[in-house]
Amino acid sequence: MHRDVEKILITEEEIRQRLDVVAQKILLEFADDELVVVILLKGALVFAADMCRRLPVKMTVECINVASYHGDIKSSGKVKFLDAKLPEVAGKKVLVMDDILDTGLTMRAVVDSLRELGASEVKGCVLLNKKKERSVTCEADYRAFDIEDEFVIGYGLDFQGKYRNLPYVGVMKQ
Repeated sequence: MHRDVEKILITEEEIRQRLDVVAQKILLEFADDELVVVILLKGALVFAADMCRRLPVKMTVECINVASYHGDIKSSGKVKFLDAKLPEVAGKKVLVMDDILDTGLTMRAVVDSLRELGASEVKGCVLLNKKKERSVTCEADYRAFDIEDEFVIGYGLDFQGKYRNLPYVGVMKQ
């Protein structure tokens, strides 16, 4: 365990097992469809790579660089699209993958933007769903784990750009 981790919340093995379950749920709905998977960078990179390998469907993968934490341990309340251009999704089924659903602001902004671009369907898939009241109405269609309102790092989640490489999800020491 890393010295900046207070406790391991979700182990590598628990992540592997749960992603298999979530992938099966996605396949029940999209087995015969072509998907556009939109990965929200940078946090969802590790999770999305593991999920995509579990989904034997025809897909294209796009990445959107968004930010709402801006280096703090709480969301700033403002979602910034750091890319100038969003992917072509008109008439397509889209699966948005993110690391964590916290305030709901990021997922809501991305889903709304993709719908405005004409996506025929947009679903959200997250590694972690924080059990808390959200700033906006937003729930993920697929989620691997529900967690309490703690600041977590690892498996793609960071604090000031660090700890993404930890193979588990841990609670950061205060």
